[in-house]
Amino acid sequence: MGSSDVTTDARPLWRRLLPRPPLWAFDQYPPRPVTPNRAQPPMPPHDPLPRIAIVTPSFNHRQYLQATIDSVLGQNYPALAYHVQDGGSQDGTTDLLASYDDRLSWRSVRDSGQGHAINTGFAILGAGCDVMAYLNSDDTLMRGTLAYVAHIFQTRPEIDIVYGHRIIIDGEGLETARAVLPPHDTKALTYLGYIPQETMFWRRRVWDKIGPIDESFRFAMDWDFMLRAQNAGFRYLRLPRFLGCFRVHAEQKTSAMMNVGFAEMQRIRKRQHGRELTRAEINLPVLPFVTRQFMYHWLYRLNILKY
Repeated sequence: MGSSDVTTDARPLWRRLLPRPPLWAFDQYPPRPVTPNRAQPPMPPHDPLPRIAIVTPSFNHRQYLQATIDSVLGQNYPALAYHVQDGGSQDGTTDLLASYDDRLSWRSVRDSGQGHAINTGFAILGAGCDVMAYLNSDDTLMRGTLAYVAHIFQTRPEIDIVYGHRIIIDGEGLETARAVLPPHDTKALTYLGYIPQETMFWRRRVWDKIGPIDESFRFAMDWDFMLRAQNAGFRYLRLPRFLGCFRVHAEQKTSAMMNVGFAEMQRIRKRQHGRELTRAEINLPVLPFVTRQFMYHWLYRLNILKY
């Protein structure tokens, strides 16, 4: 066997010996049905209910989109405005959307990308909302999420943005992992976008102050939005509950996508820290956060933390 046949691992020894942090381990156990939160939800929100606007950007995701829509409409939240902004799909998406009649609004037209679709969707829904979120067309919400988030915003007026723990699901909708997060870490967020986007909700005032999604990003638009909000002084709260499911499937992972995503993240780091950072310069400052995340993960796995 020649030297060209040998695959070498260029990572430092300590990186090769340590397991992948559970926040990014998407195959922690064999696929199984998604199980609900262990802890009981708090008291339901009171009238008048916060008006929640949710946009789903979609393009040729018919096979996953129904589960996404049903997870939103199945919340049975009375003060919900839900819009699906489709990019002109040719896979039966429009037939699916039409089947929901007036339970949601939708439009199917070519766009310039995910950010454009999200911004268009919120423009269509208008300004008449108190809380905003977007949910990608392959992700889902956990049952009771909207009522729980509404209760938090009613009882914590000083909080601007909330997010929670994440469940990983596969292409069949089966659970393969869980990501349990420690409390919000402002420093860590400046180095990596660790917040599970599908679990994040924010008050309308955040959008009004920092502006919409930056459409120049293809993959790091969520981290850019989160960091702009934090830099503007808005307050985050990590909620002790699994709020959404992030679907991992083969269509997401191509080398081209990963390269573009890394370049966009470096662009954000350069804006935040004044220059692009090496992997060591990223890893060292976030080590305390990753360590806390590891602890929270195992406290949950050992049934000490009951989310």
